[in-house]
Amino acid sequence: MDQKKHKATTIIEINQGVVGPKRPLAKNVQIKTLGAYPNVPKAYLDTARLYSSTRLIGPPICDELMEFIMHTFTEEEADIVRHFKPMARMTAEKAARACNRPVHEVREILDHLSRKKFILLAMGSGEKRKYAVMPIVPGTFEAVMMTTSMENLSDWQRRFAELFERLVETGYMIDYLKHELPAVRYLPSHQSIGPQQSALPSDRLEEIMDRYKTFGVTMCQCGMTEVIAGRGCGRPLENCVSFGNTVHILVNAGKMRQIEKQEAIEIKRQAEAAGLVSWIFNEDSGKYGSSSCSCCGCCCHMMQTVTQYNMPAMIAPPRYLPIFDLAKCDHCAKCALRCPMGAITVDTRKKTHSHNLKRCVGCGQCVVACDKTRAITMDPVKNYRKPPGSYGTLFAKITPNMIRNSFSAWLARF
Repeated sequence: MDQKKHKATTIIEINQGVVGPKRPLAKNVQIKTLGAYPNVPKAYLDTARLYSSTRLIGPPICDELMEFIMHTFTEEEADIVRHFKPMARMTAEKAARACNRPVHEVREILDHLSRKKFILLAMGSGEKRKYAVMPIVPGTFEAVMMTTSMENLSDWQRRFAELFERLVETGYMIDYLKHELPAVRYLPSHQSIGPQQSALPSDRLEEIMDRYKTFGVTMCQCGMTEVIAGRGCGRPLENCVSFGNTVHILVNAGKMRQIEKQEAIEIKRQAEAAGLVSWIFNEDSGKYGSSSCSCCGCCCHMMQTVTQYNMPAMIAPPRYLPIFDLAKCDHCAKCALRCPMGAITVDTRKKTHSHNLKRCVGCGQCVVACDKTRAITMDPVKNYRKPPGSYGTLFAKITPNMIRNSFSAWLARF
């Protein structure tokens, strides 16, 4: 793989023969109060306050958030949404009473926000349908940007992506990553672990897929956003695969293309060959469905929490870790260039090699890169804890730290 083509320099630097990760970025969000926007309509101010809630993993009030909100909603839409509460559901009837408007008008707007713009979450049907706001990320960003082709993106979506990227670049998410939230795990490349008998069914994406009958694929939302921002890395974009109950819903909404299992596997193989690594939700029930996107450290917003901010809180400890045979190593630095997390540093002049375990997700891309000396192998981690057996168990596991992180983010605003 041509690393120059794939923008490795955005996360890796070469300095006097040393190949390794760039220094982490610092948070640069400029916190303001709503009083800093005297000419902004009250509907937008109240909606910005709603989305800034730490209960929604929101950013503080800032220029980037205000511009994002004013693009995402029309003033009429914001005048309804501002009456919502974080984590609470609301019927169209209740929303209509809050904004003193006819129910049928409010319901039409809420349905447009949930079914056309995909900003709100809708549950149920008819008059009993309830609506809820989602966090900007994860939630709103992914729902808005899911598509089967970049050609399908509207000008509104493209501008949405640009403003979202500016918001993320403030680094506000750092405050929500103080305590571990192992919501996802990365799977080792099939080339790196091969047919090892020690592999668990939860280690191999193909065996995970065997539990499901329905598959779909959509474009990588993070990758598309980087392309729109003029920073695309050239790797494949159609690689976010879902399997299970939600596929039909997303296909019917035009957000996903239905595929067969074999095509899903081939998509993942091509992604691995391009240096991408696949994650999956950190649960192992096989009942309700799951998703697996293939990502790179330069474009993926979740991986950027590590590659740009050195905050690996959202990622579960790996099942496998690379073992380096330095007697075989010729210090060519291919492994350091290939590593999507910047977990390896090689000094090609002094012939030294170091591995940062805190940044390693056990993807095995370094093993694939070391095709000449074969100095790297993947070994299972001792005392590895299997993924939780259900989403309920996973949520119960991470909820205490979600609360702690929300409190940390709230304190950081004072």
